[in-house]
Amino acid sequence: MKKINLDIEKEVFEQIAQEIHSDSSPVGIDAKKTHIIILEKLVAIEKRLAAIEAKIK
Repeated sequence: MKKINLDIEKEVFEQIAQEIHSDSSPVGIDAKKTHIIILEKLVAIEKRLAAIEAKIK
């Protein structure tokens, strides 16, 4: 099985960590904000994939 490279630049990591951080959460992140960011990125990926598929056809 091919390994996925999940390395992320430290600066990008810190920016994301600051964006989703929450002192009021027991796990230290704002779960709602985190899920919204993930869903937004997935929708963007889906749109890009559809555009690529349309070009291939």
